Amino acid sequence: MKRSPITTHVLDTATGRPAAGVPVVLSLETGGAWQELATGVTNDDGRVGDLLPAEHALTPGVYKMRFDTGSYFTAHKVEGFYPYAEIAFEIRDLAAHYHIPLLLSPFGYSTYRGS
Repeated sequence: MKRSPITTHVLDTATGRPAAGVPVVLSLETGGAWQELATGVTNDDGRVGDLLPAEHALTPGVYKMRFDTGSYFTAHKVEGFYPYAEIAFEIRDLAAHYHIPLLLSPFGYSTYRGS
């Protein structure tokens, strides 16, 4: 079964658990502005595996994911420092899968190119 060409996974490193319920927005930079392509919310495993339809044709360019970390922390009654995290990345290989994980804590976050 073919999957979305862009997926994400959010882990709450403060609790050691997946971060369920994090709203995510995927956008593409076009002509100096951001065009929203898709939205989703992380599931109980902290994943959004269906952000784009599997048959969605990617185009080369700069994309970003915006994670609404503020609403996640508010829902868990945690005072966080970052109201959102944005990760920009560039797509060149249109046949590749792009997995964009976010490791999250109330006072920091990091990312890497996943598989």
